[in-house]
Amino acid sequence: MEAGKDGWKTESLMLFSENGRGGRKPTSVPGVFVLKLPTYKGSSQRLSIEINPVDASGNPTKKRGLVIRNPIELRKFRELIAEGKLKKLVKKVDEVNSLVVERPKLKREVEAIEI
Repeated sequence: MEAGKDGWKTESLMLFSENGRGGRKPTSVPGVFVLKLPTYKGSSQRLSIEINPVDASGNPTKKRGLVIRNPIELRKFRELIAEGKLKKLVKKVDEVNSLVVERPKLKREVEAIEI
């Protein structure tokens, strides 16, 4: 299978699109996956990219990561992630989360049926 001039193996993506089962397929870049999206409201099946951090075993750490469907979305996500205020917000959210004390879970008393 030959790589295209940009280095990607278009043929393997075509095979996954045509014959692959739906779902997530890993790539050679840890944390980058190709998703096969199902048909939806008349649109045909499509491929998209998922960015999802992986654990030591290479498994995704989130149920669903950041899904990118086209170059325009990638550009917009890059702009949003590069926004300086986002970094500040993430730090503040982390601070607040570390201050929140988990409430003890109350055990529900199960009503017994008198016999």
